[in-house]
Amino acid sequence: MYEHGGRTAWVVGAAALAATAVVAAVLLWVGGYDPARAAAAMWSGAFGTRGAFVSVTLVRSVPFLLTGLAVAVAFRAGVWNIGAEGQLYAGAIAAVWVGIEGAALPAWVLLPAVLIAAGLAGALWALIPALMKLRLGVGEVITTILMNFVGINFAAYLVHGPLQEPRGVFPQTEQIADAARLPALVPGSRLHVGFAVAVAMAVVLAAVLRWTRWGFRVRAVGASPRAAWAAGRIDAGAVVLATFLASGALAGLAGGVEIAGLTYALYEGLSPGWGYTAIAVALLAALNPVAVVGTAILFGALEAGAGAMQREAGIPAVWVVAVEALVILAVLATDQLMRTRVRGAQTPGDDEGNVSPEPARA
Repeated sequence: MYEHGGRTAWVVGAAALAATAVVAAVLLWVGGYDPARAAAAMWSGAFGTRGAFVSVTLVRSVPFLLTGLAVAVAFRAGVWNIGAEGQLYAGAIAAVWVGIEGAALPAWVLLPAVLIAAGLAGALWALIPALMKLRLGVGEVITTILMNFVGINFAAYLVHGPLQEPRGVFPQTEQIADAARLPALVPGSRLHVGFAVAVAMAVVLAAVLRWTRWGFRVRAVGASPRAAWAAGRIDAGAVVLATFLASGALAGLAGGVEIAGLTYALYEGLSPGWGYTAIAVALLAALNPVAVVGTAILFGALEAGAGAMQREAGIPAVWVVAVEALVILAVLATDQLMRTRVRGAQTPGDDEGNVSPEPARA
């Protein structure tokens, strides 16, 4: 599992970002673009003004933050949940349905109901691959990826059919009630309370993983399910199930927050791939929930700067997708390099007593 101590995690993250910047600059230069101009345009679009940072960068970081937390908590338990995208769509569908059908309810009832429904829908979407893993032994990587396609296409079917807006012109639902919408966090901006909710979830999750019994079990099972059972009689299956559901709930909440805070309606192609980018967000943060806040803002800045980069430097916005992929590759390569160096430094019989234990027999 990808996890380090604090200093090592920062070194891996910083090295990965530096490597990404160098490789991206070289590729831009080879492609005939000016790397310095591209960087300046991206910075201007993401951080150039208060409005750009608050209303664009921070707003675009919200789905990255919640889906990044979903991936981080799953990976910490050794659960390879690649299905945050489908779970996000499940949450968005539930949120928009409750937000429309509950229009007569007061805000103090309807808004929590929308967010709770989104979280529950994401958890239920994750339950299917969880049970297939625990009962049938089917690897969750394949099942969660396949569930993504089901979620995306199910949402597309709904906005073209049963939930399409009354006029039947656009592939989207009608808007949710005003009472189901998240209020602005910063007056006069597009930044909504969902950002504060996401940050609070990151802090709570970090505290739970660090200081609670359940958090210890998650870390123990993620390190070694067999050792967790042998040392503490920890039921790995129960931990995997609970973690899978928690991860799905966070991803579903991301969909609900996007509906309640920004779009107010579900439409085809709601997510440009947030659930997949969440893997890079979580890995760059070394699966640390608090660090996910920073990496989510970084990826929000990449998304915010893409438009400015295209306008001011003439560089296609799709380059941002390439940069996100480079981040994943750089994190994995840097991590593997550091692990190799550590293993090389730990020779059997050294003065520290670093002798590899005999492998456990079945």
